[in-house]
Amino acid sequence: MFLALREMRRTTVRFALVMAAVGLLVFLILFQQTLQNGLLTAFVGAIRNQSAPVLVYSVDGRRNLQGSVVTPPVEEQVTSVDGVARSGRIGQGTFSATVDGELSDLVIVGYEAEGLGSPTTLTDGRLPEAEGEGVANAADVDLGLGIGDRVRLEPDGLEIEVVGLATDISLQASPTVFTTYDTYVAAVRSVNPDARDPLPNAIALEPAPGVSAEQLSAAVNEASPDADALPRDTAADETPGVAQVRQSFQVIFLLYAMVVPLVTGLFFLIITFQKANALTLLRAVGAPGGRLVRSLLIQVVIVMAAGIALGVALYAPLSVQRIGSIPLRFETGAVVFWSALLMVLGVVSSLFSAQRVLKIDPVEATTGAGVQV
Repeated sequence: MFLALREMRRTTVRFALVMAAVGLLVFLILFQQTLQNGLLTAFVGAIRNQSAPVLVYSVDGRRNLQGSVVTPPVEEQVTSVDGVARSGRIGQGTFSATVDGELSDLVIVGYEAEGLGSPTTLTDGRLPEAEGEGVANAADVDLGLGIGDRVRLEPDGLEIEVVGLATDISLQASPTVFTTYDTYVAAVRSVNPDARDPLPNAIALEPAPGVSAEQLSAAVNEASPDADALPRDTAADETPGVAQVRQSFQVIFLLYAMVVPLVTGLFFLIITFQKANALTLLRAVGAPGGRLVRSLLIQVVIVMAAGIALGVALYAPLSVQRIGSIPLRFETGAVVFWSALLMVLGVVSSLFSAQRVLKIDPVEATTGAGVQV
């Protein structure tokens, strides 16, 4: 420990630079992780955090809620399947609305009954009980969607009062309001008074006791070739674009995970070769190889710990900001996971340098050969 710290004090700038490099990489990893989660939540949070265990789309909708239209014959086939305890319609549309005095897009999700499409992450207020009431995404309060606020759909002027707030219920990265199905129908009529009642975009199902969401989905798909039934989490994951976003970020994470051990491993390998003569002399005067290796590993742990701490410190204030329509949040799980993984990778990457140290022959102190490659 004394040997490790003494060397670090003698070359403070060198070690400080590698700590800064590790810290920057850690910051980028954590920020990208938060950006990925925020982006996915902004696009499909309403699907993942609604209460229906099973969602049934039309096959033509390609698992896109707004693109799906369930016809009456398909609805009848779906609701008559054995294993269905309850069913309800879900409608979804994007409307122009005046929010806090400004015109913007507003996503409305209408559901027929609590537990069949209602938001599950209510944090304040209550669920809508009458026409003209809704639950907004808690992250959109600053946009004029707090409890008691009213939004007006254009051009007819239908108003919806926010009576509750729920977390992570946005859809299509737009301000989102959950309402009763009757309010959704009224919203569609307000935009096009001559239109007939809209068909539902999806059918929400609750399995009977003893029937799992997966079993019910399979039964529905077998009963109707025009229905595409999915368990809730699968419906969110299979939304078009979600898999592609995940794959793109996974490539980025893989590259970052490779760069960190390369930086630390190469740094300590260079240091080992630079102080080859000193290490050889220490071995010649009786310093055990194990002690030198422990000194090296202590330096690795200190560098990685300091770099991770710096990265987290840079990440923390930015993790609670909002990027456009995407709210971010501090990801504790990501911090713990990446901190542990990068620490392990950093230590493993230094083992090559430790191997070089153990190969030092004390006799070479008389020749100045140092560390052998």
